[in-house]
Amino acid sequence: MTGMFGVYGAPPHELADVPAGATQLSPLVPGAQAIEDLAEGVLTGGAVVVAPPGTLERRYVLAHAVRAVAAGARLTVMAPKDKGGTRIARELEGFGGAVEEASRRHFRICTMRRPAQPAGLDAAISEGGPRLVEAIGLWSQPGVFSWDKIDAGSAMLAGELPRFAGVGADLGCGIGMLARRVLAASPDVVRLTLVDLDRRAVACARRNVDDARARFAWSDVRDLAFDAGGIDFVVMNPPFHDGGAEDQALGQSFIRRAAEILKPGGACWLVANRHLPYEAAMAPVFKSVRAVVQRDGYKIYEATR
Repeated sequence: MTGMFGVYGAPPHELADVPAGATQLSPLVPGAQAIEDLAEGVLTGGAVVVAPPGTLERRYVLAHAVRAVAAGARLTVMAPKDKGGTRIARELEGFGGAVEEASRRHFRICTMRRPAQPAGLDAAISEGGPRLVEAIGLWSQPGVFSWDKIDAGSAMLAGELPRFAGVGADLGCGIGMLARRVLAASPDVVRLTLVDLDRRAVACARRNVDDARARFAWSDVRDLAFDAGGIDFVVMNPPFHDGGAEDQALGQSFIRRAAEILKPGGACWLVANRHLPYEAAMAPVFKSVRAVVQRDGYKIYEATR
């Protein structure tokens, strides 16, 4: 295999041959190349894409992949059958390619040679791209968490937050809704770092949070270095799904990270679905834990370091 090769996501090694040195294109891998920034036809070696489950996001990614692959080069797209896999053949054919389809390990795997003149790419890219969502008054993009509505848990937390002061962090900031609330209500905040694993969310947060005190980081919360002396407060709606499956350990790792970066006496305000047993994770790492409110399937806690 010669030429630049792209990979989007983490295809199972037994389902796809990804050469060493392939260029990672997923927005969920910090530091990856943005697929939107690739020049047309630059992937002369081809590409492998693990297609996202959401229709608008998936078509957006596939259209960009078709655009970036060189004419005649091979594009392989796969997805679990129950997460969009049954649709990818038809979607690729809609871009003008002749598609071969196979099934293995609950995945649908489609391959095509990029046609010289693909069809319909611009429409798919427009439909899946970032936009100002009028219903919420914020910039967002299909594929970002709760992309076209305000998450109910985050909205509840925003309504309960106190005024903060000093240096803070919004862990898993999404498109920046909580950060906007914190900065608007807390003039004594000196700096607020917004962190998210999703490059698209961080890009939208930059548009939504127009405040000189805001800092932005595309990073795994567990890997990012914070102020050595600790920070004064954390706000967060920690994720508890990884690849669509519930993963309580993910939210627990956010809790431990918050405790690590807070100063003694610093506070962590978090919201979680009511069924998640986060109290057991908070008790060993915080001096005190207070249940602020529990209603409508959610619970809010203030945990003091």
